[in-house]
Amino acid sequence: MWESESETYSGVRDRSFLPEGDADKQDGLKPDGFIRREQSWHVSSDIPSDLVIKVGELTFNLHKYPLLSRSGKMNRMIYETSRELDPNVVVELNDLPGGFEAFELAAKFCYGIAVDLTAANIAGLRCAAEYLEMTEDLEEGNLIFKTEAFLSYVVLSSWRDSIVVLKSCEGLSPWAENLQIVRRCSESIAWKACANPRGIRWAYSGRPSRTNSPKWSAAGGGDPRDSPVPADWWFEDVSILRIDHFVRVVTAIKVKGMRHELIGAAIMQYAAKWLPGLVKDNNNISGSDDYSSIAAGGGGLHMIVAAGTGPASAGVREAEWTGSAAREQRMVIESLISIIPAQRDSVTCGFLLRLLRQASLLKVAPALVTELEKRVGMQLEQASLADLMIPAYYSKSETMFDVDLVQRLVEHFLVQEQTAEGESPPAGKHGTNAKMRVARLIDSYLTEVSRDRNLSLTKFQVLAEALPDSARSCDDGLYRAVDSYLKAHPTLTEHERKRLCRVMDCQKLSIDACMHAAQNERLPLRIVVQVLFSEQVKISNAIANSTLKEAAAAAAASVATDGHPYQPIISTRKQLIEGTPQSFQEGWATAKKDINTLKFELETMKTKYAELQNEMDGLQRQFDKMSATTALAAKTGKHGSTAAPSGWTSGWKRLSRLTKMGGMEGQEQMTAGGVAEVAAVRKGTRRWRNSIS
Repeated sequence: MWESESETYSGVRDRSFLPEGDADKQDGLKPDGFIRREQSWHVSSDIPSDLVIKVGELTFNLHKYPLLSRSGKMNRMIYETSRELDPNVVVELNDLPGGFEAFELAAKFCYGIAVDLTAANIAGLRCAAEYLEMTEDLEEGNLIFKTEAFLSYVVLSSWRDSIVVLKSCEGLSPWAENLQIVRRCSESIAWKACANPRGIRWAYSGRPSRTNSPKWSAAGGGDPRDSPVPADWWFEDVSILRIDHFVRVVTAIKVKGMRHELIGAAIMQYAAKWLPGLVKDNNNISGSDDYSSIAAGGGGLHMIVAAGTGPASAGVREAEWTGSAAREQRMVIESLISIIPAQRDSVTCGFLLRLLRQASLLKVAPALVTELEKRVGMQLEQASLADLMIPAYYSKSETMFDVDLVQRLVEHFLVQEQTAEGESPPAGKHGTNAKMRVARLIDSYLTEVSRDRNLSLTKFQVLAEALPDSARSCDDGLYRAVDSYLKAHPTLTEHERKRLCRVMDCQKLSIDACMHAAQNERLPLRIVVQVLFSEQVKISNAIANSTLKEAAAAAAASVATDGHPYQPIISTRKQLIEGTPQSFQEGWATAKKDINTLKFELETMKTKYAELQNEMDGLQRQFDKMSATTALAAKTGKHGSTAAPSGWTSGWKRLSRLTKMGGMEGQEQMTAGGVAEVAAVRKGTRRWRNSIS
């Protein structure tokens, strides 16, 4: 039987609770019930009470005999107090599980008063019976036996009652754990959540309901197809559980083989309920955006079995968190991270990033944060820019956003992609598309964080170059990020600006980006020249391709009409340029003018260099000739000749005269400004050569 309505189990009144032969002794009490007076409970009886028991803040005025006949613990305690001389000794039971409510029910049971067992009180009463040692050794059919029977045959067969009992166990640790109440309820819930929905009869209207719950359909019942069962029917009920009990339920559901995307959706709904920072998911989780493919129908089957409200519903803000609230939030996040299914796409990337944001804020264990970062890296291409803008809460970085975290996410993404490509080579196309989506995301992220003046050039460059070149077919996004960084950091040196611009490829810029870059005063001159050259090549290729296509089309048309091949008329250069847009003509004219100027200066430099080289060759020949003459004169002088000094002197005079002539010519050239012009041309030539290399 799988019923939603809580069944009650009433104990038989009076004599049936007493052992045979002791009922006559109990007749003198004739209890009619318990009466509460302020903070004290009294038994309605003609016999005055002889035992005072204090549980918490309440006091119970009872009789010794009904308790010692059914409770082993009370038997020992009453015996110990009876040995004391003071008859007014109060027995304190402050550590009784279930508190005074459970003790009141246990005391009524001892007096033979009918007790109604419900899902709300059964867990506390079962723990109290164990604490009071109300076993079968004292009386057959004692409280432990009756509560165990109710748990096994009533609670565990009901979905709603299992949820209520598990919820009531939150204040009964460790008794509920030791008595296996938590384990049994968790497995019961997991079994029902994984059961075949065709065996469940639904009363589902699409509206939240506190009474509707799944019912086991008897054989021969209505056709289950008449009321389709949504796959998320159990999400709302399990989301009211405390985090440790929710983890137990989800773990049991995993063992039974439920689909990982359903488990992930349940985790997202639980997080949206209990984590204030993830309240953004409320609209998406309850709708069909995040898991419409797994929900068999719109909406969800709302089965609120307890009025549980989480911190999110209470409107708790991050700034108002106390120390205990922060610890609770940290425990929730750490527990959720540990139970997220390992399969890809079990939860959305946006949910993982928001969970990572909360984990960074609350300083979750580093090992779990690393695990969460790896999970984000598995599906980083699904992320949005808003979710990626994670503030640097407590990192050592002075930047506004955690750029180092995004760098690690990209690294995890690349590792996952390489692993996937190695395992399944046919998935290369999917990997390329994923890299391209991540590249666009990172370009947008760089554009946003580049406005931060504390962002170092090294961090910007490392993140921009993290992805391979094949991930970007167009570098317009990188150009926008570079331009934004230059605008926010006007004090960069020329070397730093050149280093920054190396992250982009000028040949991958679109026409619009090239036109903007050609007029961008923040870019280095070398980059501007490269952009102009790249634009010129693109325009030339485009014009050539267009001309060839027109010629081919005309030839095909001519052959089709009269059978004679069409001879295309080659357009002049002027006609080709006039056929291009005005903006392209202006850019081309500027580039052409700069190129002609550099060519003229280069030719002038070559001419002057050739003249200087000829003069140098002439001086070298004269010097060689004079050296030979000097050597001959020295040889003659060694044999006694007296003509050596005059020959040596005449040779050096001749060299001096040639040197002066060369100096006068050089002075004339310096006077005319030739040397300065040569230096300027040489400098300009080196700049042009480097720009096109």
